[in-house]
Amino acid sequence: MTHKTKGIVLRSIKYGETSLVVTIFTELFGIQTYMVNGVRSSKKSSAKANHFQPVAILDLVVYHGENKSMQRIKEFSWAVLYDSLLSHVIKNSIASYMTELLQKCLKQPEPNPDLFNFCEASFLELDRADSIVAANFALFFTLHLTHFFGFRMTDNFSSENSILDLQEGNFTDHQPAHPHFIEGTNAALTAELLKVMQPGEPAYRTGRLESFKLNHAIRRELLVRYLEYYALHIPDFGQMKTLVVLHEVL
Repeated sequence: MTHKTKGIVLRSIKYGETSLVVTIFTELFGIQTYMVNGVRSSKKSSAKANHFQPVAILDLVVYHGENKSMQRIKEFSWAVLYDSLLSHVIKNSIASYMTELLQKCLKQPEPNPDLFNFCEASFLELDRADSIVAANFALFFTLHLTHFFGFRMTDNFSSENSILDLQEGNFTDHQPAHPHFIEGTNAALTAELLKVMQPGEPAYRTGRLESFKLNHAIRRELLVRYLEYYALHIPDFGQMKTLVVLHEVL
C-alpha cells in the first residue's frame, strides 16, 4: 500500500553511484529510513537529490511495511520552499543542530503528529526570523522539545526556588549534592525562556524571543547546560556534533 504523508528530512547519505539513504521524520509514521534510487545519476536527476537535503519539508507518497527497517518512496515534492533557511549560514547551522537533536531523541518509529507540527512550525519560524530571534532560537527549541518526550522542566522559579536542578528538572531552594544544576542569572534566564512560548498555543510565535539580548558566551553556556539535561534523561545521548559549529556562528 502507498500512503501520503509530510516529512522533514533529518539526514541524507550517499549510497552507491546514484542513490541516497535518507532519514525522514514523517507525520504519519514517525522517524523512518528510506532508500531513494536513481536521484544522483545525472545533472537532471541531481535536482531531485536536492529535495533530500536536511531540514527540507516534503510531501511524500511512500510504501510502508511495518516490519521493514528500510522503506521506499514512490513520489516526492516540496511541501515548503524556504526563503532563507537553506542559504543563510547562521539559520542553516541552527537548523542542522535542531535536526541532530531530533535524531537523538527519536528512538522509535512511532507517529507523533503533535511533535511533527511543532517541528514543522519551528523550521518555518526560523526561516522568517530576524537576527535576534534566530540567535536565541536554538535555546527555545532545546527547552521546548523536551515537552514531547516527557521531561519538560517545571517552571516553578521564585526568589526562594532559584536553583535549577537538572537531575530533577525543577527549581529548588538549595544547592543539590550533585554538580548538575544551574544558578544565578542563567537560572533566571531559563525560567524566562520557559515562559516565552507554549507549543500548540498562539503564543508560540517567536516575537517575544526578541526581548532576550544575550551575548554569545551566555548562549553557549546555556546550550551546553540544556544538553547536559538531555544527557541525564535520554540514555546514550552522546555528543552533539553540530554544537561546535553552532558555537562558532552564534
